[in-house]
Amino acid sequence: MFRKILIANRGEIACRVIDTCRRMGVATVAVHSDVDAGARHVEMADQAVSLGGAAPAESYLRGDTIIAAAQETGADAIHPGYGFLSENPDFVEAVEAAGLTFIGPSAKAIRAMGLKDAAKALMEDAGVPVVPGYRGEDQSVARLTAEAEAIGYPVLIKAVAGGGGKGMRRVEGPAAFADALEAAKSEAAKAFGNDRVLIEKYVATPRHIEVQVFGDGTRAVHLFERDCSLQRRHQKVIEEAPAPGMTPEMREAMGAAAVRAAEAIGYSGAGTVEFIVDASDGLRPDRFYFMEMNTRLQVEHPVTEAITGVDLVEWMLRVAAGEPLWVAQGDLSITGHAFEARLYAEDAAAGFLPATGTLTHLTFPAGARADTGVRPGDTISPWYDPMIAKLTVHGPTRAVALRQLERALAETRVAGTVTNLSFLRRLAAQADFAAGEVDTGLIDRHADALVAPPVPCSRARALAALGALGLDRETAFEGMHLWAPLRWRQMLAWGAEEIAAEVEALGRGRFRVTVGDAVHEVARGAGWTVDGARVPAEIGHAEGAVHLFWGNVYSFAVPDPLAVAGAARAASGLVEAPMPGLVKAVFVAAGSTVVLGDRLAVLEAMKMEHTLVAPSDGVVAEVLAAEGVQVEAGAALVRMEEGTADDDPR
Repeated sequence: MFRKILIANRGEIACRVIDTCRRMGVATVAVHSDVDAGARHVEMADQAVSLGGAAPAESYLRGDTIIAAAQETGADAIHPGYGFLSENPDFVEAVEAAGLTFIGPSAKAIRAMGLKDAAKALMEDAGVPVVPGYRGEDQSVARLTAEAEAIGYPVLIKAVAGGGGKGMRRVEGPAAFADALEAAKSEAAKAFGNDRVLIEKYVATPRHIEVQVFGDGTRAVHLFERDCSLQRRHQKVIEEAPAPGMTPEMREAMGAAAVRAAEAIGYSGAGTVEFIVDASDGLRPDRFYFMEMNTRLQVEHPVTEAITGVDLVEWMLRVAAGEPLWVAQGDLSITGHAFEARLYAEDAAAGFLPATGTLTHLTFPAGARADTGVRPGDTISPWYDPMIAKLTVHGPTRAVALRQLERALAETRVAGTVTNLSFLRRLAAQADFAAGEVDTGLIDRHADALVAPPVPCSRARALAALGALGLDRETAFEGMHLWAPLRWRQMLAWGAEEIAAEVEALGRGRFRVTVGDAVHEVARGAGWTVDGARVPAEIGHAEGAVHLFWGNVYSFAVPDPLAVAGAARAASGLVEAPMPGLVKAVFVAAGSTVVLGDRLAVLEAMKMEHTLVAPSDGVVAEVLAAEGVQVEAGAALVRMEEGTADDDPR
């Protein structure tokens, strides 16, 4: 076994690898960017080496610097985690050339699965079913258009080097094909440096079911399946294992196909074979198709660990250290059911825009596995993926595990940034999902109900008012003051809404709170009681704000009474950056006439591009940001005014 390994990654996956290494007695070396100098994974590791910079290209993608760090610290091997350099065959070869061990598959195996078109041809030769489509070398618009017509609409355009939904477009008919093709190729070129695409038949009732495989370079086994159908923007949200409705025949067929795929390329370590399943007639062994193979550990691997009792990181270290695979397929079995929910700093109501901020509160409930790379006080930066944590629960049945998931989400406390927590709670309780009737379109079909931000009721507002006054804890001023009860007036802000609350002390720990037309009697004890009923609410404090944790998190601004009224409001007509990012493109100039929905600029943030459009018809008065400039959230990019260019009296 290795004495010391370097982890070429950051965040929750680096922390997760360190956890296993500690248990196995293996020392760890963390690497970090300048932004991550104080990060949790750096604190956890035995040693740490700075890579410099902030952007991934300046830090976590610097393979030569990472290898040098491993050599200088005396590491025997490098674990890549996922993302960054984990599926870069050139990095694997450089690691091995430096006399180190790469904890993962060979460069040859990664290359075999790196391009979707070549991988599908390889899988066809290995007897693995693939989706009907075109994967040829001719990338001309005419040829791709003709192939789409031959396959039959709807079709999917997919980047051959893609992943994470980038370079992917669904096309319903021929009229939209050319624009979708151009957009997919452009996105693929920017994300992967390769604009080649393939065309596939779009499966009308698709389920995304993947199989965890593990090999030693000669032989492979599978550790059953995960259902990853709950997706938004082609990215997974909640995963579960095993897949609901899975039959023994279907599981055997999919597992055997995944093992054939792994053994066909001499796979070593943990990998995932992803299938698209046509669920229009239930789960049938003749209705699943190979999509791609991820030649690395997956984000959602904890659900597989929960149902099998296997530590996949331990297995990776053991195989990389030279052990032959020590289990046969018959040694593996499923126990119970598991779910994983991905908690992100993102605004679901605004199209899942990634967010930034400093975490003032972060706690997870007992009984749930929480994989996280951040702590209270840490900042979610614009440089990396905005994941806060993965919550995993395991129960004896799907129904029990789902109740555990709902409770774990309700008891998670996070504040300081916008998150998708309320979205996850609604999704976990959604009727179709609860019944196991899932497919990749479920979130889109129910988006309005799932993403609407929760609105605090008058009881929640009353508790927040007490928190803003500091009455959520014992004070010397409670109770009766001479012959009259103490009274306070407290202002709060919920977004743009101003809230006035009147609080009257009725005795020690007892209050009457009036919010609008609602009057509530609130008591503070071991917990909170509102109108005689116990409520599972907690109050948290931050500078200029009070947070109420009651299933969801409700964050209220507490105005400074000395602040100048009406100060610092954004001017009308300004188009602002919704998040920190890089201005990638500007499509207008001063004097341009635009109509509602016209593209104004493209902002790149957290590995995604976001198009800013005209909020109304009008004229561009000023362009306030140039291409290539990094801007902060709220920065004015374009100022518009009503009218047309011809209205200028000059």
